[in-house]
Amino acid sequence: MTDPLLELPSDWQRALAIVAHPDDVEYAAAAAVATWTDQGKEVVYLMAGRGECGIAGVDPEKAKPIREAEQRASAAVAGVTRVEFLDHPDGLIEYGPRLRRDFAHAIRRHRPELLVTLNHHDHWRGVSWNTPDHRHVGRAALDAVADAANEHLFPQEGLDPWEGVRWQAVANSPYPTHAVDVTWAVERGVRAVLAHDTYLRALTDEDPEEYVRAFLGRNLAAAGARFGGRPAVPFEVFHRDPYRERAGQVHYR
Repeated sequence: MTDPLLELPSDWQRALAIVAHPDDVEYAAAAAVATWTDQGKEVVYLMAGRGECGIAGVDPEKAKPIREAEQRASAAVAGVTRVEFLDHPDGLIEYGPRLRRDFAHAIRRHRPELLVTLNHHDHWRGVSWNTPDHRHVGRAALDAVADAANEHLFPQEGLDPWEGVRWQAVANSPYPTHAVDVTWAVERGVRAVLAHDTYLRALTDEDPEEYVRAFLGRNLAAAGARFGGRPAVPFEVFHRDPYRERAGQVHYR
C-alpha cells in the first residue's frame, strides 16, 4: 500500500488501549502514546493477560510479576500512570462473551473517546501469521465498543452504558489508514520498549538497544514514507456512528 496516510483525529481527550500482553503497546505505538500524553490527553492501558509464557527459561508464575513491573515502568516512560491487568491465560486467550464483557466493563469505567488495540487481522503485513491472543483480543476490543453502548449487554451495577467512543484505532495493522507524527517522541518510544528488559534479553541474542532501535526505526520510516517523510506511527482507523450501528448499518471510514 502506497496511498498517503491521513492524520489521526486529535479531537478527543481520553483513550483506552486494550491489548493482549505487556509490550504490545510499546512495540506498536509507544511513541504515539507519548505524543498524546505530552498534549495533555489521558491514556489508560488494559492488558488482557500478564504475558507469563513470554520469557523463555522463566517459570510462568515467576514471569508474571516481572512482566507486570516492566509494563508499569514502560507505561510511565510514555506518560501513562494507569495500567490494569486481567487474568486471561497467556497464549490461550479465547474470543467470546467473557472477553467482550471484561472489555465492555473497562470501556464503561474509563469512558474513552478513542479505543486503541493491536492488529486483529490474521497476518502481519502478509509476512507472518498473527497469534491467536492478538487476533482474539483485537476483535473482542473492537466488538466491545458496541457492547459497552448497549444497556442490555453485560449490565453491571454502577456502570452506565457508554456510547462515547468515536474512533477505533488498530496499531500494527497491515491496512493502515491514518498516522500520528511522533517526531518529538521517537526516543521515548525506544525507551518504553527497552523498559521490558528481562523480556528483551530472552527474546534476542542481539544487543537489546540495537535491536529495538533497528526494529522501531524501520517501522517509523515505512509509515513516514506515506506521511510526508515524518517519523510516524500508523493505525487502521474506524469512525463509529452509533446511530447507524443501532440500525445495523455500521459505517467506518
